[in-house]
Amino acid sequence: MPNVKIQKKNYSGWENCIHISNGVVDLVVTTDVGPRIIRYGFNGQDNELCEIKSQTGLTRGSEWRMYGGHRLWISPESRVRTYEPDNVPVSWEEVKHGIRVRQEAGPDTKVIKEMHITLAPKSSNVTVNHRLTNDGQKKTELSVWAITVMKAGGKEVIPQTRRNTGLLPNRSIALWPYTRLDDSRIKLGDKFIILRQDDAVQRPSKLGVSNRNGWAVYFNNNNLFLKKHVHQKKAVYPDFGVSYETYTNHFMLEMETLSPLTLLEPGEYIDHKETWELFENIAMPSDDENDIVKTLKGIVPDQI
Repeated sequence: MPNVKIQKKNYSGWENCIHISNGVVDLVVTTDVGPRIIRYGFNGQDNELCEIKSQTGLTRGSEWRMYGGHRLWISPESRVRTYEPDNVPVSWEEVKHGIRVRQEAGPDTKVIKEMHITLAPKSSNVTVNHRLTNDGQKKTELSVWAITVMKAGGKEVIPQTRRNTGLLPNRSIALWPYTRLDDSRIKLGDKFIILRQDDAVQRPSKLGVSNRNGWAVYFNNNNLFLKKHVHQKKAVYPDFGVSYETYTNHFMLEMETLSPLTLLEPGEYIDHKETWELFENIAMPSDDENDIVKTLKGIVPDQI
């Protein structure tokens, strides 16, 4: 019977990674830097996450590195607090069906970052609980920002909010200064927003939405990655009130969820949970919304 195995291993030049597997899928978490969930994929198959090959195995240094994989950031974005380097070892401990990793507070953020990562014994289901703790002496307002960097070549589908609010608006879209709505990678439909990763397009693009449905998917290499979170309807979110953001450039696509903005007293923390699933033998649908609905039937909540 499948069971969750946890082992230390060398991965891409980092000597002290933690390998979590159950015979169905496996994850690799860095502890020499980060932490990053640097790999997630079906056993024996390619990584679904992006790896920055020029940075794998690197440690130390004063510059922030993307590395790839899944990371925990602080929102709203700032050059000082968000981009504080995480190039030194982190601590970890084994928990039931997974591990907990902890990055101590840095001199700029004064925020402790933790990820509690667990893998279901018999399926692809992964739960990642992200925690930010105020380790400083002053109040600080922030949002948990959970970013999954997907490898090139795929197509992301984000559900549109479809609730009837009568004469009032029912959704918002946040756009960054470099984003163009005539970008060939973006398609705004009635049910979905589609963002396609294209390695031939250098220009970055980013948008955010109030994702009340609480899910988004990424099709790539005949597999489907499903990422879910809980949107809190009455909460205040950063970046014009969005709980989900996505960014793409010529080598990757990011799927990003956010917690509500929260004022933390010294010693207080905020948690933000995501769940992941992988589905194999799922062909990438066309941009036709009926084709997408048919493909996603039985995979995502029946809200489309």
